[in-house]
Amino acid sequence: MKKYAILLLGCLAFTSCYKLDTVPYDRVNATTFWQTEEHALAGVLGCYNALKKNNVFGLQFAYDNLTDVGVGYDPVGFGEVIAGTFTDRSSGIVDRWKSGFDLIQRCNHAIAQIQQIEQLEEGTKNVFIGEAKFLRALVYFQLSNLYGALPLYDESVDINRDYAELNNPRSSVADVMKFIRDDLQFAITNLPVSYDAAHTGRVTKGAAYALRGKVELYNKNWGAAIADFEEIVQNKSNNYGYSLADDYASLFTMEGDNQPEMIFGIQNMGGTGFDYGMPMALYMGTRSTFGSCWNNSMPSTRFGDSYENKDGSPFNWNDHFPNYNENNEVKKQAMVSTLSNGQLNHVPDTTKLLDIYRNRDPRMMQTLIVPYSFYLGWNANAPRQMQLVLATGVNENFGQIRNNRGWMTYLWRKFVPEGNMNGAITNREHVPINFPLIRYADVLLMLAEAYNEDNMLAQAITELNKVRERSDMPGLNSGNPYLAVADKEQMRERISHERKVELAGEGLRYFDLKRWEQLAEVSNAFIEKSIVGDNLVTRQYQTRHRIWPIPGQEIEINPALEQNNEWK
Repeated sequence: MKKYAILLLGCLAFTSCYKLDTVPYDRVNATTFWQTEEHALAGVLGCYNALKKNNVFGLQFAYDNLTDVGVGYDPVGFGEVIAGTFTDRSSGIVDRWKSGFDLIQRCNHAIAQIQQIEQLEEGTKNVFIGEAKFLRALVYFQLSNLYGALPLYDESVDINRDYAELNNPRSSVADVMKFIRDDLQFAITNLPVSYDAAHTGRVTKGAAYALRGKVELYNKNWGAAIADFEEIVQNKSNNYGYSLADDYASLFTMEGDNQPEMIFGIQNMGGTGFDYGMPMALYMGTRSTFGSCWNNSMPSTRFGDSYENKDGSPFNWNDHFPNYNENNEVKKQAMVSTLSNGQLNHVPDTTKLLDIYRNRDPRMMQTLIVPYSFYLGWNANAPRQMQLVLATGVNENFGQIRNNRGWMTYLWRKFVPEGNMNGAITNREHVPINFPLIRYADVLLMLAEAYNEDNMLAQAITELNKVRERSDMPGLNSGNPYLAVADKEQMRERISHERKVELAGEGLRYFDLKRWEQLAEVSNAFIEKSIVGDNLVTRQYQTRHRIWPIPGQEIEINPALEQNNEWK
């Protein structure tokens, strides 16, 4: 099957994949293992495989729950963060720090050992090291966005010798960014533009440019960000071959997840004996999804309402049902069915409702399961068409989609497997759909943002319009007055909206809002409501929540670490 390349290569380098899952690498005997090119490849693939661990990027989609895009519950859905009750001892805070630094140490060990492999030609050696340095930079960037200043460890740390003595103090954010840039410069210099098909999914030169551009964007170095993004968008030094997929929805299926739009993503696989996927089914899916799942992550009602009409005009429920926005009884009359033992007694005008949804930005129905639409689920060990019916008493055994919380909400369609994926999924925790960490549409929108901040409005509009046009949405400044953009602030709003709807479910909105200093605006005492206006969750946001606390256990282990001032 097409997507198993780098994962199978890592397995075939051993009699099993067991050693790729050991943390830290001190259990791999360097005197017998780090000897050949195959060993170097397998060691680096061990770093790749750790990306999908829940507390590295395996639950990346759940960060949307901390924004206006989603809502969630329990630790995997960031329930404590939403409620504002998290501390420096909360499992999600502690485990993300630990898992991130575990992967950094994997990368460090791989870099140090590969440097010493005498059989390797220098260029080949530097490709492997470039991959590990890219991954190290990626994780350091993620951790810094969460915790701020960090202790820096490089390949000079000997895990066998120093594992119990990793006691560096926190370096400044500026020093962390320099460390990241240095790693990415090495990757840019040494990585190839592409690999043969058997190595699909390994880090490329273009991915390193894209990540460095993102680092510069987050640090408001607009010119540097533009230079890196233009390199791969305009193919300045090489033909990188990136392009937007023709079909947005195809990107989030196993059949289309390795298209030229995927600049760098986590390569997932599933099936009997190949549990190397991510838990999108378990935590984004419902009881109607393969394995019977929990929907710990759900799209918010305000996110669903933010999708534009197909002509680009703002959507307003009052245009279709007078007084809908103001009156929950009107909402319920428009939306809610009644049933007895699975049989519908009363159904609203579903034809009208579905016409309303179909007249929206096409990405809405490609991303969300909307009321009274269908989804190919899994029931009684067989595929079955399931309908999202808003009613009390719905159940998957009746062919209806059940929200595990009993809430009347939108649900995720994006990334959620249909049926049993023709046998490709056998475990709800291991969905074989690749998960994008950087894709071309994201780069175009980041380039648009950098152009806008650098007072290049026309160029910003051009790049953003490419993303809209792929989904058959009219471009900005294309004629209708509601699509007019005349200045930087208006363009900022358009970029924010476009990133929200284009990248929903990919976990980027939280980091966008943090860097735009808008987390309080969408979170502070905000009451998330169901589609019919019921109160679901009240967000409790404090200024200090913008940055996470350093885990208390880590400070106890390493007294050189200082707590973030906001959390002292």
